[in-house]
Amino acid sequence: MKVLVLNCGSSSIKYQLFNMVDSTREVMAKGGVEKVGLKGSFLKHEKSSGEKVLLEGEILDHQTGIDYILGVLISERHGCIDDLNEIDAVGHRVVHGGEMFNSSVFITDEVIKKMEECIELAPLHNPPNLKGINAISSLLPDVPQVGVFDTAFHQTMPKYAYMYAIPQALYKKYGIRRYGFHGTSHRYVSRRACELLDRDFNTQKIISCHLGNGASVAAIKNGESVDTSMGFTPIEGLMMGTRCGDLDVGAVTFIMDKENIGTRSASTLFNKHSGMLGVTGISSDMREIEDSAGKGDENSRLGIEMYGYRIKKYIGAYAAAMGGVDILVFTGGIGENGDLVRSKACEGLSFLGVKINESKNKGLRGKEMDISSSGSQVRVMVVPTNEELVIAQDTKNIVEGLANR
Repeated sequence: MKVLVLNCGSSSIKYQLFNMVDSTREVMAKGGVEKVGLKGSFLKHEKSSGEKVLLEGEILDHQTGIDYILGVLISERHGCIDDLNEIDAVGHRVVHGGEMFNSSVFITDEVIKKMEECIELAPLHNPPNLKGINAISSLLPDVPQVGVFDTAFHQTMPKYAYMYAIPQALYKKYGIRRYGFHGTSHRYVSRRACELLDRDFNTQKIISCHLGNGASVAAIKNGESVDTSMGFTPIEGLMMGTRCGDLDVGAVTFIMDKENIGTRSASTLFNKHSGMLGVTGISSDMREIEDSAGKGDENSRLGIEMYGYRIKKYIGAYAAAMGGVDILVFTGGIGENGDLVRSKACEGLSFLGVKINESKNKGLRGKEMDISSSGSQVRVMVVPTNEELVIAQDTKNIVEGLANR
């Protein structure tokens, strides 16, 4: 089965075409469209051989962009398939499924209506996700589609973990609760870590740290997410590239009063100008911050200390919530490549049984590796995430399941 995976953002479209054969999977092509609806739009395409090409053109909307992608996939010069009929299914990343979706689903008109109801929970993300679905419905009307939700994996959280201590009426009227995000990534790396260690996913206590420009930690007990650091929106929890993470609501209202700003400006402040960028005043990119810290910049050093400390606090909290931890996983751009952050996050956790081998950790970039020391009771793993593969697998399983009914 050939599965096209789409991840549509507000002005971008990422894609991968998988050939799913039994237990093997081949990435036939991948790439992305950037600056959709803006000047200077272009498509970056990479073949399975690693050969890359950049194609410039006017891409006014998501349908045009997806049409462009499909054209490249079948082109004589850059393509990897002869005909669009070879695409058996399309899987979509969808950011927010609210309380309606606790697993990936076959997309129908009824599902689309429910997804539209979730727009107010993710007004920046769900609309472009839906644009991708509508574009495929128009361009490939006979091809089955599947939606894979970032929030679905966390729908197993118990109510005492996802509820906020606010009037119940606000939850009932507006659905204000903790949803969590990065669920597809947490699901993949926690399962993959168990595969690598030859352990039963359904018996383990796992803490998964997805660390990138957006960052979250998940507590996964016996195969289910029981808590996660992001909440009603992705701003809660860890300190991130430009997001503040956990912040006293009183401080928010105080700043709004003192700066005489409204909710929109406050949202921009705490989502776009805070986090590592706000603390360091230099960058949201950890590589640039580490470089600056190495040259003696005190704010950069402070940012790194704050970043590692908050991860450590969540690891400790989730170990307490689950009554221990068997596996600690690092993933995401920083989690996979940031040896300094991994070291800072694990420092002082020997009382939990966490001990890393610094020689294994040092310089490790983007590879699967057990970086635990020989005396560590907790296995500490680095596992590069692969959300696209999860989407492709879910899509294949759902479409095949429907065909076999």
